Amino acid sequence: MIGRLFSLVIDCPDPSELAGFYESLLSLPRVEETTDYVVLRSTTGMEIVAFQRVEDFRPPRWRDPDRPAQAHVDVLVDDLDLAEPKVLALGATLLEGSDKPIGYRVYADPVGHPFCLVTHESVMLGE
Repeated sequence: MIGRLFSLVIDCPDPSELAGFYESLLSLPRVEETTDYVVLRSTTGMEIVAFQRVEDFRPPRWRDPDRPAQAHVDVLVDDLDLAEPKVLALGATLLEGSDKPIGYRVYADPVGHPFCLVTHESVMLGE
């Protein structure tokens, strides 16, 4: 095992507005909010959905390759330096690196979908 699913992050023009929709739909309370980022998390801390502001947002269109879905998965790992070679061996590509042992790193899966490896120190767990 390299890591475990930490959160689903959805790009949008207004994080607070879209989070309100998902709060009602999924019955997940809002636990963190800035003007550019909102986090919903279950009371168990297991289900996390986050919304991040993207300038010049273009809504996705189902099955339209010119307007693909805009979301990514965060994968929680204990150590970025240990996890990175494993995801690269699976076919991932490093998109944005960090020389720090904590935080996050952004990769693309073998067909180009972005995902992040995140560490415990970079996320608020159970707070």
